Amino acid sequence: MLMIRLQRTGRKHEPTFRVVLTDSKNGPKSGKSLKNLGWYDTRIKNSAKDQLDVEAIKHWMSKGAKLSDTLHNFLVGQKAIPGKKVNVLPRKTPIKKEAAEGEAAAPAAPAAASAPAPEAAAPAAN
Repeated sequence: MLMIRLQRTGRKHEPTFRVVLTDSKNGPKSGKSLKNLGWYDTRIKNSAKDQLDVEAIKHWMSKGAKLSDTLHNFLVGQKAIPGKKVNVLPRKTPIKKEAAEGEAAAPAAPAAASAPAPEAAAPAAN
């Protein structure tokens, strides 16, 4: 199956990425790519649409190529493709929507906890 993913290039602490079309069996560091579809430099504040060949990405998606989750979220954020972002965080970390709901309920709990408990107010006997 064909996959469109980011391939890291550049030096240490200076990440740049190529957007490549490759076979899903190839690793991201293998260098075996069928087509280069653009590039992305995290340090440049330009619009990513200028750096990526969005039309070619859409063409290959119509042919059956799958996007990596990170690239999918990036393109949705740039409004290059429609859709919702996919959670790419590890399972142990909470989903951001759940964390936001948990923070909304959290301010009520510390107000009740700020009142001194009778056991905590009593000095230690020893």
